[in-house]
Amino acid sequence: MGEGGATPPPPRIGLALGGGGARGIAHLHVLQALDDLGLRPAHVAGSSIGALIGAGYASGLSAREITAHVLEALATPRIAAGRLWHSRPASLAEFLADGGFRIGQLNAERLVAAFLPARVPARIEHMPIRLSVLATSFYEGEELSIETGDTASAVGASIALPSLFRPVRRGGRVLVDGGIANPLPFDVVARTCDFVVACDVTGGPEAGTSLLPTPLEAMIGASQIMMSAVIRAKLVAGPPEVFLQPPVSRYRVLDFLRARTILAETEPLRDQARDLIAAGFAERGWPLGRPSPEEVARFVV
Repeated sequence: MGEGGATPPPPRIGLALGGGGARGIAHLHVLQALDDLGLRPAHVAGSSIGALIGAGYASGLSAREITAHVLEALATPRIAAGRLWHSRPASLAEFLADGGFRIGQLNAERLVAAFLPARVPARIEHMPIRLSVLATSFYEGEELSIETGDTASAVGASIALPSLFRPVRRGGRVLVDGGIANPLPFDVVARTCDFVVACDVTGGPEAGTSLLPTPLEAMIGASQIMMSAVIRAKLVAGPPEVFLQPPVSRYRVLDFLRARTILAETEPLRDQARDLIAAGFAERGWPLGRPSPEEVARFVV
């Protein structure tokens, strides 16, 4: 109780979701853990795939709804290819405006628009939960936290891994993958929140092989090594209250068609996240929210 018997305000929860391509599908278990506990974050920050999933959660969708959308969108190669087809330029003029033909460089903005759930607001400032989308300003060499403007453009910039996606022009800047400057933005939500939950799905080149990587594998693996070093340094400077790091290195960054397998094999993350969050709240004497009907059903005999 606060002064005069008043009930203290509920703690502000911050949620940070990192980059890692298809490995980021494991983030869905962290969202489900929060839903299980009846908790909603006050501020979500994400880099790369974390920005994409974070946009869905900040829009008010439940973990179950986002999971259903992901599994439907990636159910078969044909369905996924259909969404990719819808991300193409509609005319020759738009194709040329995109920069024309560039080998191996997709338009990240169009791709995001094709895959985001329809209920996600078109503008970030219209999200019911505060959202920070992390991108890297290429020519300035600095991190950029985007909290206003077009959602697809911002998230597109955050996922724009060089060589896979062309950079995104936004607000007079050229932007690339947010994971380059801030691969796990728990420091961003720590400025506004009392309790921070962060999930690192960076992974790395899987150990146990001596095969030479392809140029693309080498580029992605090198970026993962770099991002992991950045995260370790940030943890020393000021760790979040809950830090989650599921074992995801066995999955390739582009293994999106293995979404169902990734979800099944990373299922223990849900219990781990729920237990650590609940323990953190108990330690501070904070009450939890009401559990979801799904969670209640697990304990009904």
